[in-house]
Order: sequence, then C-alpha cells, then structure tokens
Amino acid sequence: MSRYRRDIVEPTVLEHSGTIIKHMGDGFLAVFDSPLEATRCAIVIQQTIAARNAAVSDKSSWLQYRIGINLGDIICEEHDVFGDGVNVAARLQTAARPGDVNISGGVYEQIKNKLVCGYQSLGDERLKNITDPVRIYRVLPDPSAVIRAEHGVKRAVRTLLPIVGACGATFAIGVWFAAHKTTDRPEPVGIVIGPGEVPAPEAAPRRGTSTAQVPIPAPVIDTAKPEMAAAAPPAPSPEPVPVAFAVPPPPAQKPEPPAPSGALKDCADCPEMLKLTGGVFRMGGSSDASEKPVHQVVIAPFALSRLPVTKAQWQACVRAGACTYRPDGPDDLPVRNVSWNDAQQYVAWLSKLTSKPYRLPSEAEWEYAARAGTATAYWWGAQMVPGFANCKGCGTPHDLEKPIQIGLLPPNAFGLQGMGGGVAEWVQDCWHSNYQGAPRVGAWTSPKCREHVLRGGSWLSEPADIQVSSREHYDTNVRYPAHGFRVALGE
Repeated sequence: MSRYRRDIVEPTVLEHSGTIIKHMGDGFLAVFDSPLEATRCAIVIQQTIAARNAAVSDKSSWLQYRIGINLGDIICEEHDVFGDGVNVAARLQTAARPGDVNISGGVYEQIKNKLVCGYQSLGDERLKNITDPVRIYRVLPDPSAVIRAEHGVKRAVRTLLPIVGACGATFAIGVWFAAHKTTDRPEPVGIVIGPGEVPAPEAAPRRGTSTAQVPIPAPVIDTAKPEMAAAAPPAPSPEPVPVAFAVPPPPAQKPEPPAPSGALKDCADCPEMLKLTGGVFRMGGSSDASEKPVHQVVIAPFALSRLPVTKAQWQACVRAGACTYRPDGPDDLPVRNVSWNDAQQYVAWLSKLTSKPYRLPSEAEWEYAARAGTATAYWWGAQMVPGFANCKGCGTPHDLEKPIQIGLLPPNAFGLQGMGGGVAEWVQDCWHSNYQGAPRVGAWTSPKCREHVLRGGSWLSEPADIQVSSREHYDTNVRYPAHGFRVALGE
C-alpha cells in the first residue's frame, strides 16, 4: 500500500495542484483549488491503478480505490479540515463502487463540458446531517482520453492537462484492497476509508454516518477456513464488504416460502397481513442522538403486511385510478421511488376497497414489529450476519441497482420479512430529531409536517443503518428510488 501511495497517489495529487491534508489508514483527505483538477486527478489515479492490476495475473492481489469528490465550504485548522464539504465527500466515496469516481452535482455543473468523459446520474441522496439532498454522478472516463499507466504517471498527467482546465473542492479517497490468497477469486478483507465525521472514541458508529467516517484497521482473515472463502464475491470487481461481517456464508437462495399460518388477505391484490398481539416494549437505541432517549411504548393489537408492498400490488391501485404514480421495475419486487404522499394514496384506496382501516404503521409499531421481542441491535442478534438482510455489506444475494425479492430473506419471530434493508419504509410519524416528548401510545403527528420518518434502511444502506432502532427522514412529497412502504391495519 505504501508503494502505491508513494508511486501513484502522492505524485498525482501534487501534479494536479492538490494538497493531501491527512492519511487515515489507507485512505486520505486532499483539497484542490479546482474541481476540474480534482476530477482529472481521480481519473489518472483510477486508470493507473487499473493498468497495474491488469499486469498482475493473481486477481486476489489487485488493489482498487473508491473516490468521492465534492465542491463545498470547509473549515481549515492546523493539519485538518472540517465541515459539510468534507462530510459529503466522505459519503460520496462510501457510495462509490471499487474503481469508480463519484462526484456531487456541484462538481458536475463545474466540469460537465470540460472533460472528455461521460457521467451517469445516480439520483439524489439525502445524507445524514446535510439539509438538502445531494445529486450524485458516476464519472465514466473515455479510455481514449487517459493514457494507460504503463506509460508513466507524469505522461498521463501531461496528456490530460489540455483536455480540461478550473474553484475549492474537497476530495476524499477511500481504498478497497484484497488480501493475497491462493484461490482465483478475490476475498474482501477490509475497508479502510476516507474521512468524515468521527465520533468520540468510545462511541459506536452512528446511524447515518457510514463506515466511511470511522477508520477501520484491516484485520487478519484466516483464508484457510472454508467458510471465509465461501463468502468471496465474483471477480474482477467485488463489492467491498466490511470484514467484521465476513462470518458464516449466507443461506442458499430458495423460492419464496408460503405465507405463515394466520396470514390474512382481504383481496386478490391485497398485501398478506399478519396479526400482532401488541404489548409494551422499550423503543430507541444508543447508536445515534435521534434514537434517544430510550423510552417505554404501549402497542395496541394491529396487523402488518408480511412484506413491503410490491409493484404488482401498487399497479392494482394505478388500474383503479386511485394511485397516480407509475413506477418501473419488476412486479415481484417492492414498489420503490414512492413519496409519503404516494403511500397515502395507496392506503386510502386499500381502505375504500376493503372497507377496513388500512394505514401506514406508526414508527413505534414498526420498531415493535421489527424487534419481534428482542432488544438487540438487529432482530437476529447484536452483530450483522450475512444473508439476513438486503443492504451493502449484508452479504449475498445483493444487486447494486435494485432490492432483491424480500421473500428470500428469513422471517423474524413474528413472521415478518425484510425488516431491515430492501427499501426504506415510510411510517405515519412526522420527523422529530429525537424522542424528547414522544407519545407513549400512537403515532407522533402534527397538522403541518414537511418531513416524515422512514425505517429499516434500504439495499443501498450500510449495515449500521439497518439496525432496528435506526431512523431516517425525507420530504413528505419527494420521491427517492430507495423508498417504499408496508401497510398496517388497525384503529
């Protein structure tokens, strides 16, 4: 790693008028005077690393970088920089795939007509502690625009300079690397990432602040163990998975199991509902300030859909003229890219169709159902176990573009599936930054509510974000590709 830093990273950053502020493990933070130069630098680094990898036949020894670039205000102190500009760059880096460069919308507007490359819009993402959603683009460099690394870093820089040309960018780089092993498929052994908001040493990583914000030393993996080798993703570009989660392999994919006994269905196109008896439980957690204080809540008996509402079920509402939004995607996957207001159209139609009081679950009902009588970080225990949820780092199956069939995941003790990952699920409650003043019974609503709560995280989330106490929020009338919902039934 030090050789790559010495031979590639440091001279390339210097050639593009950048300054490395600090190293964090194998990741580092650098600042540039120009978003154009920052992007050029990123392309040169990625192309150089790709060329070196191509010359190495043992793919398990390949090294890949993830790069995030943001244009924003920063606060400078001796030997460090802080601020939203840094936080966004760190999150962009985390969202990038190995070998990719992600840029924010602000960077894209500055460089879109000045580089010989393409851009893929990944949509808007609402980031933790950032007021407005951030538009993310993936940079698609034209191979003919970048000299291959075997001609040398300096020559690549000279070739790129005429292609492009200049305003304050923050540039955060994360590194993914594979361990040396005898198998012909690389095994993910660690993520050492760029900077972000670093919590106090005694604090656990906070929900909404991904592993990109906490330096993670690379642990040693015993590659002789067959269960470790079984967890390896396919070559050549595996999705980085935190090693802490490289434990026994996920369960084999199998057909969707039949609905549990006691499930009810009010019409052919209606969701399958499971009756829950209710009770008293302690709601909240300690991973983030928004989950505090932990408090006791009373849950009345209610029913909750076994799975999130699917696109096929949503289409029945569209055919009836009650739902106006027409989503894309497979019929058997959760409907996604729906706003809170869209979900209200669906539950209103379902209530009218069945003459029953369908609605979104309250936030307390959702957490009660997700916990299924447990008090641990996840419904299956204190640590992530691959194959129990659908998220980045949750194991296979996983698709970067869409959620998987939620019915493939194991149910919790209540028979509910997908209570973590898949799609982030809308609930009734208005967003409050913590539980101070939260009611002990029912949803926490108000007449004018600009943002509502989402629970469970999505297939795009990190494992820390799908804990049962984790909370998100988003504008009530704004759609986002990772957002869906399930329905509740009860007064």
